Amino acid sequence: MAALQNVPAILRQPIKRWRLAFTTIYFSRTLRSLLHDSASNNSIKLPSSTPPFVVLDVNAGADFSNIDQTSLATLVKEKNLDQLLEFGGVEGVAIALRSDVRNGIHGAAKDVAQRQAAFGSNTYPRPPSKNFFHFVVEAFKDLTILVLLVCATLSLCFGIKEHGLKEGWYDGGSILVAVFLVISVSAVSNYRQNKQFDKLSKVSNNILVNVVRNERCQQISIFEVVVGDIVCLRIGDQVPADGLFLDGHSLQVDESSITGESENVEVNASRNPFLFSGTKVADGYGRMVVTAVGMNTTWGQMMSTISRDTNEQTPLQARLNKLTSSIGKIGLTVAFLVLVVLLVRYFTGNTKDENGNTEFNGRKTKSDDVVNAVVGIIASAVSILVMSIPEGLPLAVTLTLAYSMKRMMADQAMVRKLSACETMGSATTICTDKTGTLTLNQMKVTKFWLGKDPIEDSSSIAPNVLKLIQHGVALNTTGTIYRDTTGKLEFSGSPTEKAILSWSVLELGMDMEIVKHNCTILHVEAFNSEKKRSGILMRKKTDNTIHVHWKGAAEMILAMCSSYYDASGRMTDLNAAERMGFEQIIQGMAATSLRCIAFAHKQIPEEEHKTGESGKKIEEDRLTLIGLMGIKDPCRPGVRKAVEECQHAGVNVKMITGDNVFTARAIATECGILKADQNMNSEAVIEGEVFRKYTPKERMEKVDKICVMARSSPFDKLLMIQCLKQKGHVVAVTGDGTNDAPALKEADIGLSMGIQGTEVAKESSDIIILDDNFASVVMVLRWGRCVYNNIQKFIQFQLTVNLAALAINFVAVVSAGEVPLTAVQLLWVNLIMDTLGALALATEQPTKELMEKQPVGQEELLITNIMWRNLLAQVLYQISVLLTLQFKGGSIFGVQDKIKSTLIFNTFVLCQVFNEFNARKLEKKNIFKGIHKNKLFLGVIGITVILQVVMVEFLNKFADTERLDRGQWEACIAIAAMSWPIGLVVKCIPVSKKPFLRYLKW
Repeated sequence: MAALQNVPAILRQPIKRWRLAFTTIYFSRTLRSLLHDSASNNSIKLPSSTPPFVVLDVNAGADFSNIDQTSLATLVKEKNLDQLLEFGGVEGVAIALRSDVRNGIHGAAKDVAQRQAAFGSNTYPRPPSKNFFHFVVEAFKDLTILVLLVCATLSLCFGIKEHGLKEGWYDGGSILVAVFLVISVSAVSNYRQNKQFDKLSKVSNNILVNVVRNERCQQISIFEVVVGDIVCLRIGDQVPADGLFLDGHSLQVDESSITGESENVEVNASRNPFLFSGTKVADGYGRMVVTAVGMNTTWGQMMSTISRDTNEQTPLQARLNKLTSSIGKIGLTVAFLVLVVLLVRYFTGNTKDENGNTEFNGRKTKSDDVVNAVVGIIASAVSILVMSIPEGLPLAVTLTLAYSMKRMMADQAMVRKLSACETMGSATTICTDKTGTLTLNQMKVTKFWLGKDPIEDSSSIAPNVLKLIQHGVALNTTGTIYRDTTGKLEFSGSPTEKAILSWSVLELGMDMEIVKHNCTILHVEAFNSEKKRSGILMRKKTDNTIHVHWKGAAEMILAMCSSYYDASGRMTDLNAAERMGFEQIIQGMAATSLRCIAFAHKQIPEEEHKTGESGKKIEEDRLTLIGLMGIKDPCRPGVRKAVEECQHAGVNVKMITGDNVFTARAIATECGILKADQNMNSEAVIEGEVFRKYTPKERMEKVDKICVMARSSPFDKLLMIQCLKQKGHVVAVTGDGTNDAPALKEADIGLSMGIQGTEVAKESSDIIILDDNFASVVMVLRWGRCVYNNIQKFIQFQLTVNLAALAINFVAVVSAGEVPLTAVQLLWVNLIMDTLGALALATEQPTKELMEKQPVGQEELLITNIMWRNLLAQVLYQISVLLTLQFKGGSIFGVQDKIKSTLIFNTFVLCQVFNEFNARKLEKKNIFKGIHKNKLFLGVIGITVILQVVMVEFLNKFADTERLDRGQWEACIAIAAMSWPIGLVVKCIPVSKKPFLRYLKW
């Protein structure tokens, strides 16, 4: 008997006598059986035969080294029922894992650490993320960069050979340095983006799981789940680890992520108690004991080989790539013409060196000089090509998407799919849920009707009815109650369940444990958004009678009833007049924004139960109405303002709810979705069933007019989204339930709820609203428009630089045979304008102005008439000024060609700096509004100016420049500053709505 003193209390003190008795008997039999076994073994490895016992050492003070972890993991993977019996069934496994099937593990830090040390943590190694060197190699793969590197290398070799190392490395070395700068910046940007996506991936995988620890139901991270944990599963949950079914009802699991089979699998205690990590609960509810975590599960092994794809290309990026390709073709044409002109001029003897001598004199010219000259010409042509390709556009998209994703996280929205960021900016309709999105989801029972009388005090409820209410609440629920050592109560479950349980305990004095102890649940029909009700079949232990309890949407439960209990507890027949009276009570509560719940009951004769036992369907007719309950869920503060902001921005807001039409109408009016003149308009408020019964033609005619759809099913929501999309709307839809998954996938932007949303809903969505707040949905809309607007700003800025540079170089080459901007200078402009310009303009924050415009259609041209007006004005100004400097600059300033070239280079760069301010506002004349809020923009401008001063004044050899005096700097600044007044004047010129260059489908 001394060995029995080591039997633990299943991590719970004081132990109940009945459990101690069970443990004593169990282990006495085990020890007696061991006397007949000559071989002693401390391991619980499975025997080859199947004896009626298995040796399990459950010493509470010991670690888990006596448990064969492989056998435990294999047990579930192979769905081996025989092996499970060898372990002593599910309860035997739980005992071996020192877990109480009712109260869970102890959950102290030491206990959790022991389990993680023995069985591993619920994590899996991710494939190594791409390092910085990978992005450097990717940048080197650009063909134009490779051509420049070849030219730079040849120039370096010939330069050193001709002028020696001290002087000969400047031309080639300068190009190499500029190229490496471009590569470095590109690699750093892509590397940082990749790191950010990895970080977001970790956040999105951090699912909250309901577990029972130390007698209390609590939420923990999926990564903190350990072997032995008791996990509570509900519809839509992801199974967090491999385990065994303990108890529950109607539990069905979608195992398609593991097996590929689309049909749901029923999980029960008798035939299939096995649950796999990564699968989803499709119906019912239950509890499981965890047997394997992390890499010991099939899901963990599979996920460890899958890396997140960060190369997702959004629709906007695809359109920009097309634009980049079109501009690149123009640049290639210009670069080729420049190459041909320069080569012809060189080989026909029309070019002269710095001393005025003809560069090419036929055979008299050294071959090294010819190669060096040709390499220089090729480098200039390639530099023009590099300059013309707006590679800053993809960078700008990447930067603005990455920046907006980061800021949206702070604004309670987590982006799962990049394309959703920009698509949201084009949204024309938002279909939103009511509960938790428009309302606070803080439910409280404010009214209860027994018969036709409102009940203010529980003492006035008849004892027989009071017992029925308590049975209907305590047994027909997925919620739980926990009482701590101080007597404080903690309710868990959905907000509706918590409100009902709280009212029953605090107002009716219900003891949930006693009610459950006195009854046995025979069958359960779990609540879902289609049925809008839940039911149980139970047997009372006191008199062995069988009863049915239903709870759900008031009008649906009322339709199932043929009688009701009055205030005195008598059962009364429910005739047509009485039924109408109850309908009016329901409508009255609904009109005051209350959610109406009804309770009904029926006693089933034993014979009738046995007849219907095989079908296991709970009776739904001839019930007796117990009572009606009104639950208040207040509207969120600021939701009306958010709805009005959407409507002002040209976005229609439609409410789709499962509540009845009166509650839906009251909430919609309170939120501003329904206007006063629409309140009684039957076309604005409709029930899902009515919409479903319309013909396709009628649905298309009426869908735009509908503002509220009440009593809707997930199928009705899907149907409305399909109709709206067919009419050309860009639809965003919110959803939280498992059955919302098809609608979330069908919508252009699926928005799932972070708090109430199931894992199935979250995986089907594009963006997760972390606080379930409609105001956050509006914030996503604002950020979506900001992304699109920022890209347009940068396109305008980038095209101005590209077109001006192309035109200036082409005209100068054709007319004078010389390139005003050298290869290094062009690369420098390319670097600071593409990279720093993208950084400055792509990180502008949303403004109120964005919500004053109508939505931008997804098929509308990226380059609008307004943008063409702005950029062409600046391009023409820059071309005229810089060509004037090219041909007349020497005489105007009285300077030599070298200083003239520096003036052209400096003026060109400063023009872009000033024009960067113009690009901040495409339409507004005040380009400085809100500039103090964008410190990054000001920082970029400051860095650009400082770097330009360094290039001109200090890096003369590298940049092929000459130092400028104060007057020359002032002249450059004055010329560049004219961009501001020109931009202001141009914005006064009206433009037509008909797209300019509409034949170019950019």
